[in-house]
Amino acid sequence: MNIEVLIYAIPALLIAISLHEMMHALVGQWLGDDTAHAHGRISFNPLHHIDPVTTVAMPILMVLLGLPPFAAAKPVPINMHRLKFEEFGMTLVGIAGPLTNLFLAIIVALIIQIFAPGGWLLNFLYMNIAINVGLFVFNMIPFPPLDGSRVLFALAPEPVQKVMMQIENMGFMAIMIFMFVGFPLISPMIHTAQQFLVTLLIR
Repeated sequence: MNIEVLIYAIPALLIAISLHEMMHALVGQWLGDDTAHAHGRISFNPLHHIDPVTTVAMPILMVLLGLPPFAAAKPVPINMHRLKFEEFGMTLVGIAGPLTNLFLAIIVALIIQIFAPGGWLLNFLYMNIAINVGLFVFNMIPFPPLDGSRVLFALAPEPVQKVMMQIENMGFMAIMIFMFVGFPLISPMIHTAQQFLVTLLIR
């Protein structure tokens, strides 16, 4: 990654992550749980959502080690038992983030189509599409604690839910195991899905 790409990518990523996490918190409040609001997570300020380790240090370290970069924001605290519809309420909270990223990508694509900008602005808008599509596709993977697992959890039988809860309790370790073991197996499908959506939006 060169300096120009970083100049486009960093603000685009901060916007995408901030809105993603804020919508988790906002939908949680709409459904009756104000835990995230009490922690200041209904905010567009990236500082409220960035984790020094998982958002900053980890992707830098992975790049230095020659590995694909991966970053994560601070988890939004949600009490499922305070939500309307409980498990299905948690599903709504979970998918709110990725759907926000997809919506942002669509809006940016419409801006490009309507206003036909050029130069650095066009490059920045393209970067916004790529990052938001990437966040949408990745977060919809149904592996705990990714957002897509909230959909699977609501539909799964109790034995599967117990296994998913055990995986989620592993926290960051579960994500790292998934990134090094599971993700390489499905990365071609993820890449294909991302390319399909980006091409669909900017054709």
